Amino acid sequence: MFEFSVLKGDGRSRTAAFMTPHGSVQTPMFMPVGTQGTVKGLSPEELMGIGSQIVLANTYHLMLRPGEALVAAHGGLPGFTAYPGPFLTDSGGFQVMSLGHMRKISEEGVIFKSHIDGSRVELTPERSIQVQEALGADVIMAFDECPPYPAEPQYIRASLERTVRWLERCLSVKTRPDQALFAIVQGGVHEDLRRQSLQATLPFATPGFALGGLAVGESKDEMFPAVGFTAQHLPEDKPRYLMGVGHPEDLVAGIALGIDMFDCVYPTRTGRFGYALTDDGRLNMNSSAPRQQLLPIDPDCDCYACRHYTRAYLAHLLRAEEMLAPRMLSLHNLRYLHRLVERARTAIAEGHFFPWAREWGGRYFKGQRPTWFEQALTQGEG
Repeated sequence: MFEFSVLKGDGRSRTAAFMTPHGSVQTPMFMPVGTQGTVKGLSPEELMGIGSQIVLANTYHLMLRPGEALVAAHGGLPGFTAYPGPFLTDSGGFQVMSLGHMRKISEEGVIFKSHIDGSRVELTPERSIQVQEALGADVIMAFDECPPYPAEPQYIRASLERTVRWLERCLSVKTRPDQALFAIVQGGVHEDLRRQSLQATLPFATPGFALGGLAVGESKDEMFPAVGFTAQHLPEDKPRYLMGVGHPEDLVAGIALGIDMFDCVYPTRTGRFGYALTDDGRLNMNSSAPRQQLLPIDPDCDCYACRHYTRAYLAHLLRAEEMLAPRMLSLHNLRYLHRLVERARTAIAEGHFFPWAREWGGRYFKGQRPTWFEQALTQGEG
């Protein structure tokens, strides 16, 4: 039912096929975020048309509204959302950090105040799995604690040890063989704590492993050494998922270090704010220049927005506060990231990923590739 097959490697970067109950996907890949069962502003047909492969949905939000029972009554997320491809659900663990002012952590789990109505909500490893089984995603995540940044090493150590105990509880109550449960490696930016988490987590031999607790406020100079160290100690024959990471430069550096899966709200959120992603960096469509430019956002892009609209038209829509503008910018930004990982897959398959990545980085960073980016490529190249 689940099969992960590495097709080609170039240094630490690799391409693979990941078989799920709702179809096979190609990695490396970027997953659009549909927190509440929808990628904001975009239809399932549009997502499929731009090459989306897996959509991420949020356990915490769907548990509160509309409730997992209603989703289950539709046959799970594919029936509920009309998106026919695979889904991944997070466990709700990220909300342990992001709702820090509204929650209390104990060994049993986490007690929240609902962000909707202030009511008391308890989320435990057992409850997280129960909800995720009702939601019916192909890939589900173990319930974990994502420590904030910065945090004292003693806190991170206690947190990662609790996460391992919660993983054991998640596995003990999981019943559906058609869902792959991924364990999450924690440890912040500390190599010794990452090693401790790896040593405690790998023996569970879950179908895939995620790198958690990163991109939560630390610098890229701190994050990517932790990514590189963790990824090189994960199994070669299982998918590696870097949670919550989705800036273009992060994808290229992460792929160099052997990451297979990424997700982030960045492309759609930045689109709603009027920014477009390109190989030349982020284009501010709110600025004056695009208002007179009769060219596409990106002449190399094949998305609907770039094939049909000029920058001037989209800039006009933004100023007029027409909803088509954030929709089209979100569509373009997701297609840009999908195209980026497609190009990475091609470069890996042809054995020249690292020259391609350096050329891409030279253009994207305007000739000044940052140290952390260069170090990630050097480490991945081996």
